[in-house]
Amino acid sequence: MYIYLTSGTGDFLEQVKNKYPNEHMILIHGEGNSVLIHETEGKTVFATPRKFEVLDSVNDLEEHGFFVFNNIPVTDEGRPVFEHRFLERSRAIENEPGFVAFRLLRPIKSDTYIVMTQWHGPHSFDAWKSSKAYETAHARRDDSTGIRQQNIFSAASYVTTYSAIPKEEDSQ
Repeated sequence: MYIYLTSGTGDFLEQVKNKYPNEHMILIHGEGNSVLIHETEGKTVFATPRKFEVLDSVNDLEEHGFFVFNNIPVTDEGRPVFEHRFLERSRAIENEPGFVAFRLLRPIKSDTYIVMTQWHGPHSFDAWKSSKAYETAHARRDDSTGIRQQNIFSAASYVTTYSAIPKEEDSQ
């Protein structure tokens, strides 16, 4: 499975999405930009996408809610360590109220992985960040068994957030 991302104005991306009704695409809106997600086993219709291989997934992505992209630049040497840590994760997030879906995305032509989570709303994500499950899931970061000690990151990670507007609201 692959995820392709392309950015642009909301109006333009909506036209692209509507042109391909049989493709699984979700339009999300962030601060200052919009992104169209295309999840498929095949090729994308996007002219210049960012391409990712889906390494792990939980549930289907839905056309509503709040999306969080944890963008994590990883060195070539660090990829196996990084992937191992995420593939062996506790999966506690999956039981959190408001959790919808998860994707671990390996970049095809860059160094930046994306840990994508989808929530019912920003309040659900904030509650997760304040939860005991979040604390447990991130507890190993600073000890010798965690990955922070190892020099596997090529730059600082950063978070981007987006909201999807359900179809019913689009037409109002």
